[in-house]
Amino acid sequence: MESRLVTHGLMLIALAGCGNGAGTQGRRDADGIPDTVSAEPVRPSAPASLRPSVVFFGTSLTAGLGVDPDQAYPAIIQRKADSAGLQLLIENRGNSGETSAGALTRIDWILRAPPAFIVIETGANDGLRGQDPDSTRANIQGIIDKIRARDSTIGIAIVGMEAMPNLGRRYVERFREMYPELARANGALFIPFLLDGVAGEEGLNQGDGIHPTPKGHEKVAENIWRALRVTLVTLDRSAR
Repeated sequence: MESRLVTHGLMLIALAGCGNGAGTQGRRDADGIPDTVSAEPVRPSAPASLRPSVVFFGTSLTAGLGVDPDQAYPAIIQRKADSAGLQLLIENRGNSGETSAGALTRIDWILRAPPAFIVIETGANDGLRGQDPDSTRANIQGIIDKIRARDSTIGIAIVGMEAMPNLGRRYVERFREMYPELARANGALFIPFLLDGVAGEEGLNQGDGIHPTPKGHEKVAENIWRALRVTLVTLDRSAR
């Protein structure tokens, strides 16, 4: 565990599946949802303005710093959704260097056009600064409260992050525990560590050792898709 924390800490310290062309004819899981991504995704027939919107609200890790926009994991999620025949619009609303306090302010702008679902990825930059987890928790709770006040039907997922080990074991534990606790307290979906299987892996991180390469974003997208797939299918079906 300690070595894992060190890896995650090194990843954070400077932070301010391709398919086979089978499309929806590929392998399906128990829910009947394709788990492969076509090389040329089948686009939904509904215009973007009529599709339920899923916003990925996060930091540079979501924004895709250092890669082309279509290589960032939200764009890959869009292709996965398209290949599964889901009529959803995936929106990348990542903002590099943002803290949870900044996200708390920015959510007002996002909610001017309320999405159907929001994935919240924030707090990593707070951990870099050694900010009290209680303060970060309060900011994330504030984001959730604003979302619910705007429209209580908006679905919410909270993405877990890790803190640097040099801040001490107790700090690391409090930081890590904050995310699932917030999810449970608010009836939100919890998605474990965003960079699971990516942090510290050679070839999956850019030269800064922090931000994922295109292949790293593919792995992140697999993690997110696995966690959200059933929820996204339900969202799509409820909108038809």
